[in-house]
Amino acid sequence: MLKRALMIGLGVFLLALPASAMNLQDLIAKNLDARGGKDKILAVNTAIVHGTMRMPNGIEAPFTWKWKRPNKLRMDFTIQGMTGTQAYDGKTGWMVMPFTGNTEPEKLPEEATERLEEQADFDGPFLNTEEKGYKLELVDEKPVTVEGTDAYKVKVTNKFGDVTYQYIDTEYFLTFKEDGKRTVHGQDIEFEISLGDYKKVDGLLFPFSTQSKMKGAEQGQSITFEKVELGKKIDDAEFTMPEPKPTPVPEGEKQK
Repeated sequence: MLKRALMIGLGVFLLALPASAMNLQDLIAKNLDARGGKDKILAVNTAIVHGTMRMPNGIEAPFTWKWKRPNKLRMDFTIQGMTGTQAYDGKTGWMVMPFTGNTEPEKLPEEATERLEEQADFDGPFLNTEEKGYKLELVDEKPVTVEGTDAYKVKVTNKFGDVTYQYIDTEYFLTFKEDGKRTVHGQDIEFEISLGDYKKVDGLLFPFSTQSKMKGAEQGQSITFEKVELGKKIDDAEFTMPEPKPTPVPEGEKQK
């Protein structure tokens, strides 16, 4: 009885202990292992995701997201029977937005292209960090409590100077929250993103549920993955901006 009581007491004591201090290198290694391992991540050359976006106003938009290594990205989404496209071919960002009355492809402004370039990084900032221009900093070696979860806080600065904080839980070593500040049309916007419902696909973990909103806002945009396919063949042409269709010449002018 004494032995059992001591064991129970020791168990309670261990549960009460805070998570141990961590250095950045070990934390990154644990995160990559939790996601499926560095080698498996780097072995993926293409990904196709099917899902649904839900807007704050209640509108739902089915989407297909395609990615191809090294940095090609395309997303097609349908709203009220019309399909829009945003894509990045590794250099140029472009879009087709029929909702605005324009059915022709057009280049994205520099700011929006930078966002797509970052989103096209399938591996994330913890792989080939310096090569991609990221700077990482572990804010504190000891965990902080975020929304009731103990987490390590990592400061991520991308090559454009944007700063994001990733929160990695101390149990599974997966990112469950991000927040930061971005400059949009000359204004600083604070945002927060929640990631969850991690599921395994071909040995890799993906967050099947994502919610993003401006800091302090009651509502935001949610994204739900329904299917993730890895290794499917995708033609490079799908990421290339199409040539605009020639303007039809009126019949009267043709005769002249």
